[in-house]
Order: sequence, then C-alpha cells, then structure tokens
Amino acid sequence: MTDEYFLLVCDDVPNDVVLTDPGVRVLDVAQVVRRLTELSLWRSKVLASQVPAVILDGVPQEDAEAAVAALRVVGAQAEVREQPEPDFLKP
Repeated sequence: MTDEYFLLVCDDVPNDVVLTDPGVRVLDVAQVVRRLTELSLWRSKVLASQVPAVILDGVPQEDAEAAVAALRVVGAQAEVREQPEPDFLKP
C-alpha cells in the first residue's frame, strides 16, 4: 500500500498575530489578549509580558487584522505575520 499526500489549496493564507510591545498599559493589553484567546487573566498577563509573543496562530487575514487593531487601541504594538510555507512543499 502506498501513501498518498494531498495538497489542499485555499485562498486564505493562515496568519499569526504577534505582540511585539505591550506598552505601558499591560493590564489593558492582557484583558484584550484574554478576550481574543479565552485564556485566564493571569495567563493573558504573562503572555502579554513575554514579548515577542504569538497571540493567535493560524487565523484568517481579516481576524488577524481585527485582533491587531484591538491591541493597538489599548496602546500595544502588534503585527500580522503570514505563516511560512511548510518544508515539504518547497522544491
């Protein structure tokens, strides 16, 4: 029996939301992280304090941009990064 692999092609490339700087209002940033990730407030504060931190992983472009906008409203620096192509797809 042979193994077959299929490449699923989709229009939406998965993106990551990366928090690069929480700014001075870390608790406000932690509350936004909590809302986005559904983590506890304590874990959200730890995540917001350890930068750079991936807040969301593999989300669509629109959701990633909305999350970055929510983080920037409370004074954090965040960015959207496209996930790299897996190694097995490279020639």
